[in-house]
Amino acid sequence: MLEEFKNGVKNLSPAYFAIVMATGIISTGSFLMDMNRIANFLFVLNNIFYIIMWALTILRLVWYSKSLIKDLTDHMSGTGFFTIVAGTCVLGIQYIIMFEFFEIALALLILGIFLWLFLTYAVFTTLTIKQDKPTLDKGITGGWLTAIVATQSVSILSALIASHIKQPYRIEVNFFALSMWLWGGMFYIWMISLIFYRYTFFKFSPGDLAPPYWINMGAMAISTLAGSLLIINAPDAPLLESLLPFLKGFTVFYWATGTWWIPMLIILAIWRHIYKRYPLKYDSLYWGAVFPQGMYAVCTFRMSEALEIPFLHYFYNAFIYIALIAWALTFSGLIRHFLAEFAKVKLKINAMKNQV
Repeated sequence: MLEEFKNGVKNLSPAYFAIVMATGIISTGSFLMDMNRIANFLFVLNNIFYIIMWALTILRLVWYSKSLIKDLTDHMSGTGFFTIVAGTCVLGIQYIIMFEFFEIALALLILGIFLWLFLTYAVFTTLTIKQDKPTLDKGITGGWLTAIVATQSVSILSALIASHIKQPYRIEVNFFALSMWLWGGMFYIWMISLIFYRYTFFKFSPGDLAPPYWINMGAMAISTLAGSLLIINAPDAPLLESLLPFLKGFTVFYWATGTWWIPMLIILAIWRHIYKRYPLKYDSLYWGAVFPQGMYAVCTFRMSEALEIPFLHYFYNAFIYIALIAWALTFSGLIRHFLAEFAKVKLKINAMKNQV
């Protein structure tokens, strides 16, 4: 049984922290929309997920450091590590929005910034200088956009921290949040150009359309949320106040782009699973598809508040339920997956006992 566990640790996907991202943002959305019991339940669960994921990641680093480094320097899996940054900051967002635990949120922000700095320069430096590189169609996926999600999650938590501290630090932290928001937007323009080029000019099979492609929309949704919080913070930061027309315009721009992706991704999912009959079974990568739906609900809620657009309630009221259903289906898939794995181990143990 220990051998099976160690094998699972060795093959742990770097993107598994997406379970923390998805659970955290849906918990936050439920809290904002007055579903407090669901929000609190998911908050408790998310703390457990976060601890488990860190424990498994540290075990992988200790037992299988070569395997972890190989993933870190791989074009397809390296950017998955950015889910650690996003998961850390999303948990911090929960702490400060739901309970106003400023100190814990600040500690998670500092950790998130440290991880973001390390991963940004470690992953992209290695991908740049390595000699053997894949072609574009074999080396890029929607998962690359997790780097943008991580950047914007740092911006959001910084903006929330800024609204809880006194001057003059409030101005400095807001400037940092603004800088991260702008860099995240530039990063999206670079990456989505490559991804869209890969979509439309290279052969595309159902297997290529992995769940992280939903991050195409999720990266825009989290950019919208960051922009909305900067608009809300503007009265306390002269720089943000002077940039208000720009902030408002780009926030709506991000929201409109994210909204455009939703029908496109649904059509592609129908093509993959219904027309091409690609099997629909549990994969840890599906958490990367759940997160954007929860983030879309939360970003629309905050944007309607920041820009005073009340009719947008149709969107966030619908998407919070869609996100909850998607979370429940994926979580039940996770439970079934573990039960099936446990049954396999039990069969092996019984077979060994019979041989003895």
